[in-house]
Amino acid sequence: MPISKAMISVVIPTLNAGDGLAATLTALVPASVAGIVREVIVADCGSSDATLAIAEAAGAVIVPCQKGRGTQLHAGAAVARAEWLLFLHADTRLEHGWADAAAAFMAAGVDKAAAFRFALDDRGLSPRLLEWGVRLRCALFRLPYGDQGLLLPAAFYRELGGYKPIPLMEDVELVGRIGRGRLAMLGARAITSAVRYRRDGYPGRVVRNLTCLALYYLRVPPARIAKLYG
Repeated sequence: MPISKAMISVVIPTLNAGDGLAATLTALVPASVAGIVREVIVADCGSSDATLAIAEAAGAVIVPCQKGRGTQLHAGAAVARAEWLLFLHADTRLEHGWADAAAAFMAAGVDKAAAFRFALDDRGLSPRLLEWGVRLRCALFRLPYGDQGLLLPAAFYRELGGYKPIPLMEDVELVGRIGRGRLAMLGARAITSAVRYRRDGYPGRVVRNLTCLALYYLRVPPARIAKLYG
């Protein structure tokens, strides 16, 4: 694993994320040992499960904040000290070798952002078809979601104005301001929990996600969309 002079602050928003957080944090350990990850910041909005205990045991910086993923991401970024920021969901685990891809991207030293390749921790045809659909969406529209992570220079993030304090679609909103020409797709995978897809059924969850996206582009307030998202 190459060691980059640039270092990363990883920002993770949490709310009762104890089931998946340990795996998410464990995947960051090799990059921390190699000197790529400087710190992990957990922006928590009132967890009542084991989330905070897991974060503390891992040596993460805990930032208490108000509920709402956009608000949490913004609060975490505000205390970050590294030159680069990596925003990551608590139920998303970066695969082995992710730091190599990140270090190569950072070495280019450009004001661009990057996201990882979407994957689900589930077997069968449905998750593979969904992964293919996400790859197509990203290839055509450069529209990764937050569960693919987002890596960008801290200075570029501040120049963009950061995440907006909205409860949902904060990822789509920020990616829209970044713009297609300033967003790269990395080859390493971000492996996300398929709990929602198994619970709602793959067709039902996909339809719900697309409906939320359509409502956002129709300028429906994100707070109302969040009620539908579930």
